[in-house]
Amino acid sequence: MELPVPFLLVIIAIASLLAQWLAWRLRLPAILPLLLIGVLIGPALHILQPDLLFGSLLFPLVSLAVAIILFEGALTLRFDEIRGLGGVVRNLVIVGMLITFAVISLACWGILGLTPQISALIGAVTVVTGPTVIAPLMRVVRPTAAINQVLRWEGIVIDPVGAIFTLLVFEFITLQEQSGTWLHLLIMLAQTLVVGLATGAVFGLFLGNALKRGWIPVYLQNFAVLAIVLLTFGLSNTLADESGLLAVTVLGIWLANMREVETADIVEFKEELSAILLSALFIILAARLDIQALWSMGWPLLVLLLVVQFVARPLCILASTWRSALRWREKLLLCWIAPRGIVAAAVSSLFALTLQKNGYDGADQIVTVVFAIIIGTVVLQSLTSSQLARWLGVQQRKPRGVLIVGANTVARTLAQALKKLDIPVQLSDNSWEYYRLARMEGLPTYYGNVWSEHAENYLNLSDTRQVIALSPNRHQNALSALHFRHIFGENRVFSIRTGPATKGRSEKETRHEQLFDSEMTWARLSSLIAKGAAVKVTRLNENFGWMDYLNVNPGATPLFARKEDGALIPLNSTMTPPSPCTLVAIVESEKSPSSDR
Repeated sequence: MELPVPFLLVIIAIASLLAQWLAWRLRLPAILPLLLIGVLIGPALHILQPDLLFGSLLFPLVSLAVAIILFEGALTLRFDEIRGLGGVVRNLVIVGMLITFAVISLACWGILGLTPQISALIGAVTVVTGPTVIAPLMRVVRPTAAINQVLRWEGIVIDPVGAIFTLLVFEFITLQEQSGTWLHLLIMLAQTLVVGLATGAVFGLFLGNALKRGWIPVYLQNFAVLAIVLLTFGLSNTLADESGLLAVTVLGIWLANMREVETADIVEFKEELSAILLSALFIILAARLDIQALWSMGWPLLVLLLVVQFVARPLCILASTWRSALRWREKLLLCWIAPRGIVAAAVSSLFALTLQKNGYDGADQIVTVVFAIIIGTVVLQSLTSSQLARWLGVQQRKPRGVLIVGANTVARTLAQALKKLDIPVQLSDNSWEYYRLARMEGLPTYYGNVWSEHAENYLNLSDTRQVIALSPNRHQNALSALHFRHIFGENRVFSIRTGPATKGRSEKETRHEQLFDSEMTWARLSSLIAKGAAVKVTRLNENFGWMDYLNVNPGATPLFARKEDGALIPLNSTMTPPSPCTLVAIVESEKSPSSDR
């Protein structure tokens, strides 16, 4: 029975939501459930047939979705952050990218027998790893700090850089078919590049000034940015075929690096939009996958996967880490981890559709090969990377750090006390002023909301054991607790009370508020600190126990106790700190506090 079009669109939406929920619930990269469900409702059950459903609209819909995705990725590419990258990451996104491109292209040409042009495009598309697959993997693998930093920054930077490189390769291929001579090819390629660069820069300058000078009301800014992105894409493509993706990428980079232009709200909106588009787009693309074509390639495709895993990546790492301070064990794990992500699938599908539209021979094989590489790398590396890291001895031991949600005075004061216990501390706040003050005090701090996709990619949680919400905003604390309880467990996520108990609030709303006494709210702590109270770190043992401490510090309020095994326990006045332990307590200024022991 043929289902009505509205119902099929509903199926895509529900399937996208279900896949993202499964990824969250099972702590997997979202690409795996999206791929599985897309194949299930597509080639397996024939419920969804995108070519019949969308017809001639499929290509423009995919084009617009990829344009928005690339724009969102380009918004994260700040030149000042690239300058601060280590030599290894810089080499990975330049030398390593070119080596990966060359090896995979030659393998597709020699092993699969594809044309040089199709092979080059597959090689270009599959240089991109991406933070959407790296970040969840790092939480499971928990490698050393050096490996974690290299892989995260490689995924973040190579996303837009690899997309631009792929665009250039694609432009070269398509223009080569249309030109009669090399001179004509170079002229057409230059025309496409100039139009894409100029259109992106002009609209970037206009949009940046519009945002900076307040020409657009705040409530219309996100809508205006989306409209300008689509206008840039459409106009650039009209002036020069296939230059639109380059234009929107330049537009995103321009906005990200323009002074006095605040892009945090834009990034947050585009993250949500990209999550929806990526989910729906991947369901649609997976539903178009020709399983029969995948199986028909047989052992040559398997050999290609082995080349990608055991030749391309090791050569990339060998060249990029030459004379670096990384140990050979760390280099070996870097050789193993390079999963391809959703961006590679989306971009390859768009280019395959374009080439098919132009009657290019063998274009349908692009999607088959790229999806096979995505499946192979994600599944293999997700299943084995943690064991390999443990076997190589480059996996962090039990995480012992604390993430503090908030960088206000209370949060910074407690963070400094925890640092005295040699506990790794990270803070997070969406207030630029608090963020700046925390950085000035030497505290590692993330600027933004911890539950955002941006935090998922940029916030390193590999050494985090507990989360403590210390924001004066009750809703921020609740959202943080809800987000991290799933990741770390309820017994490792705590939140401060922001005020006295209020009638009508359910147990679900208040169960995360477990820090300290019911009277020790954020306002109470803030007031005590403002009046000169000190947060003291004191060692308790058999010779100087809890009662001795109270005799010396009458009225002191215990906050945390660090046990011998490193566990940090929130305390209240009804609890007796274990002995031996290291006690963190707040001592009011008029109480004659003891010296730190």
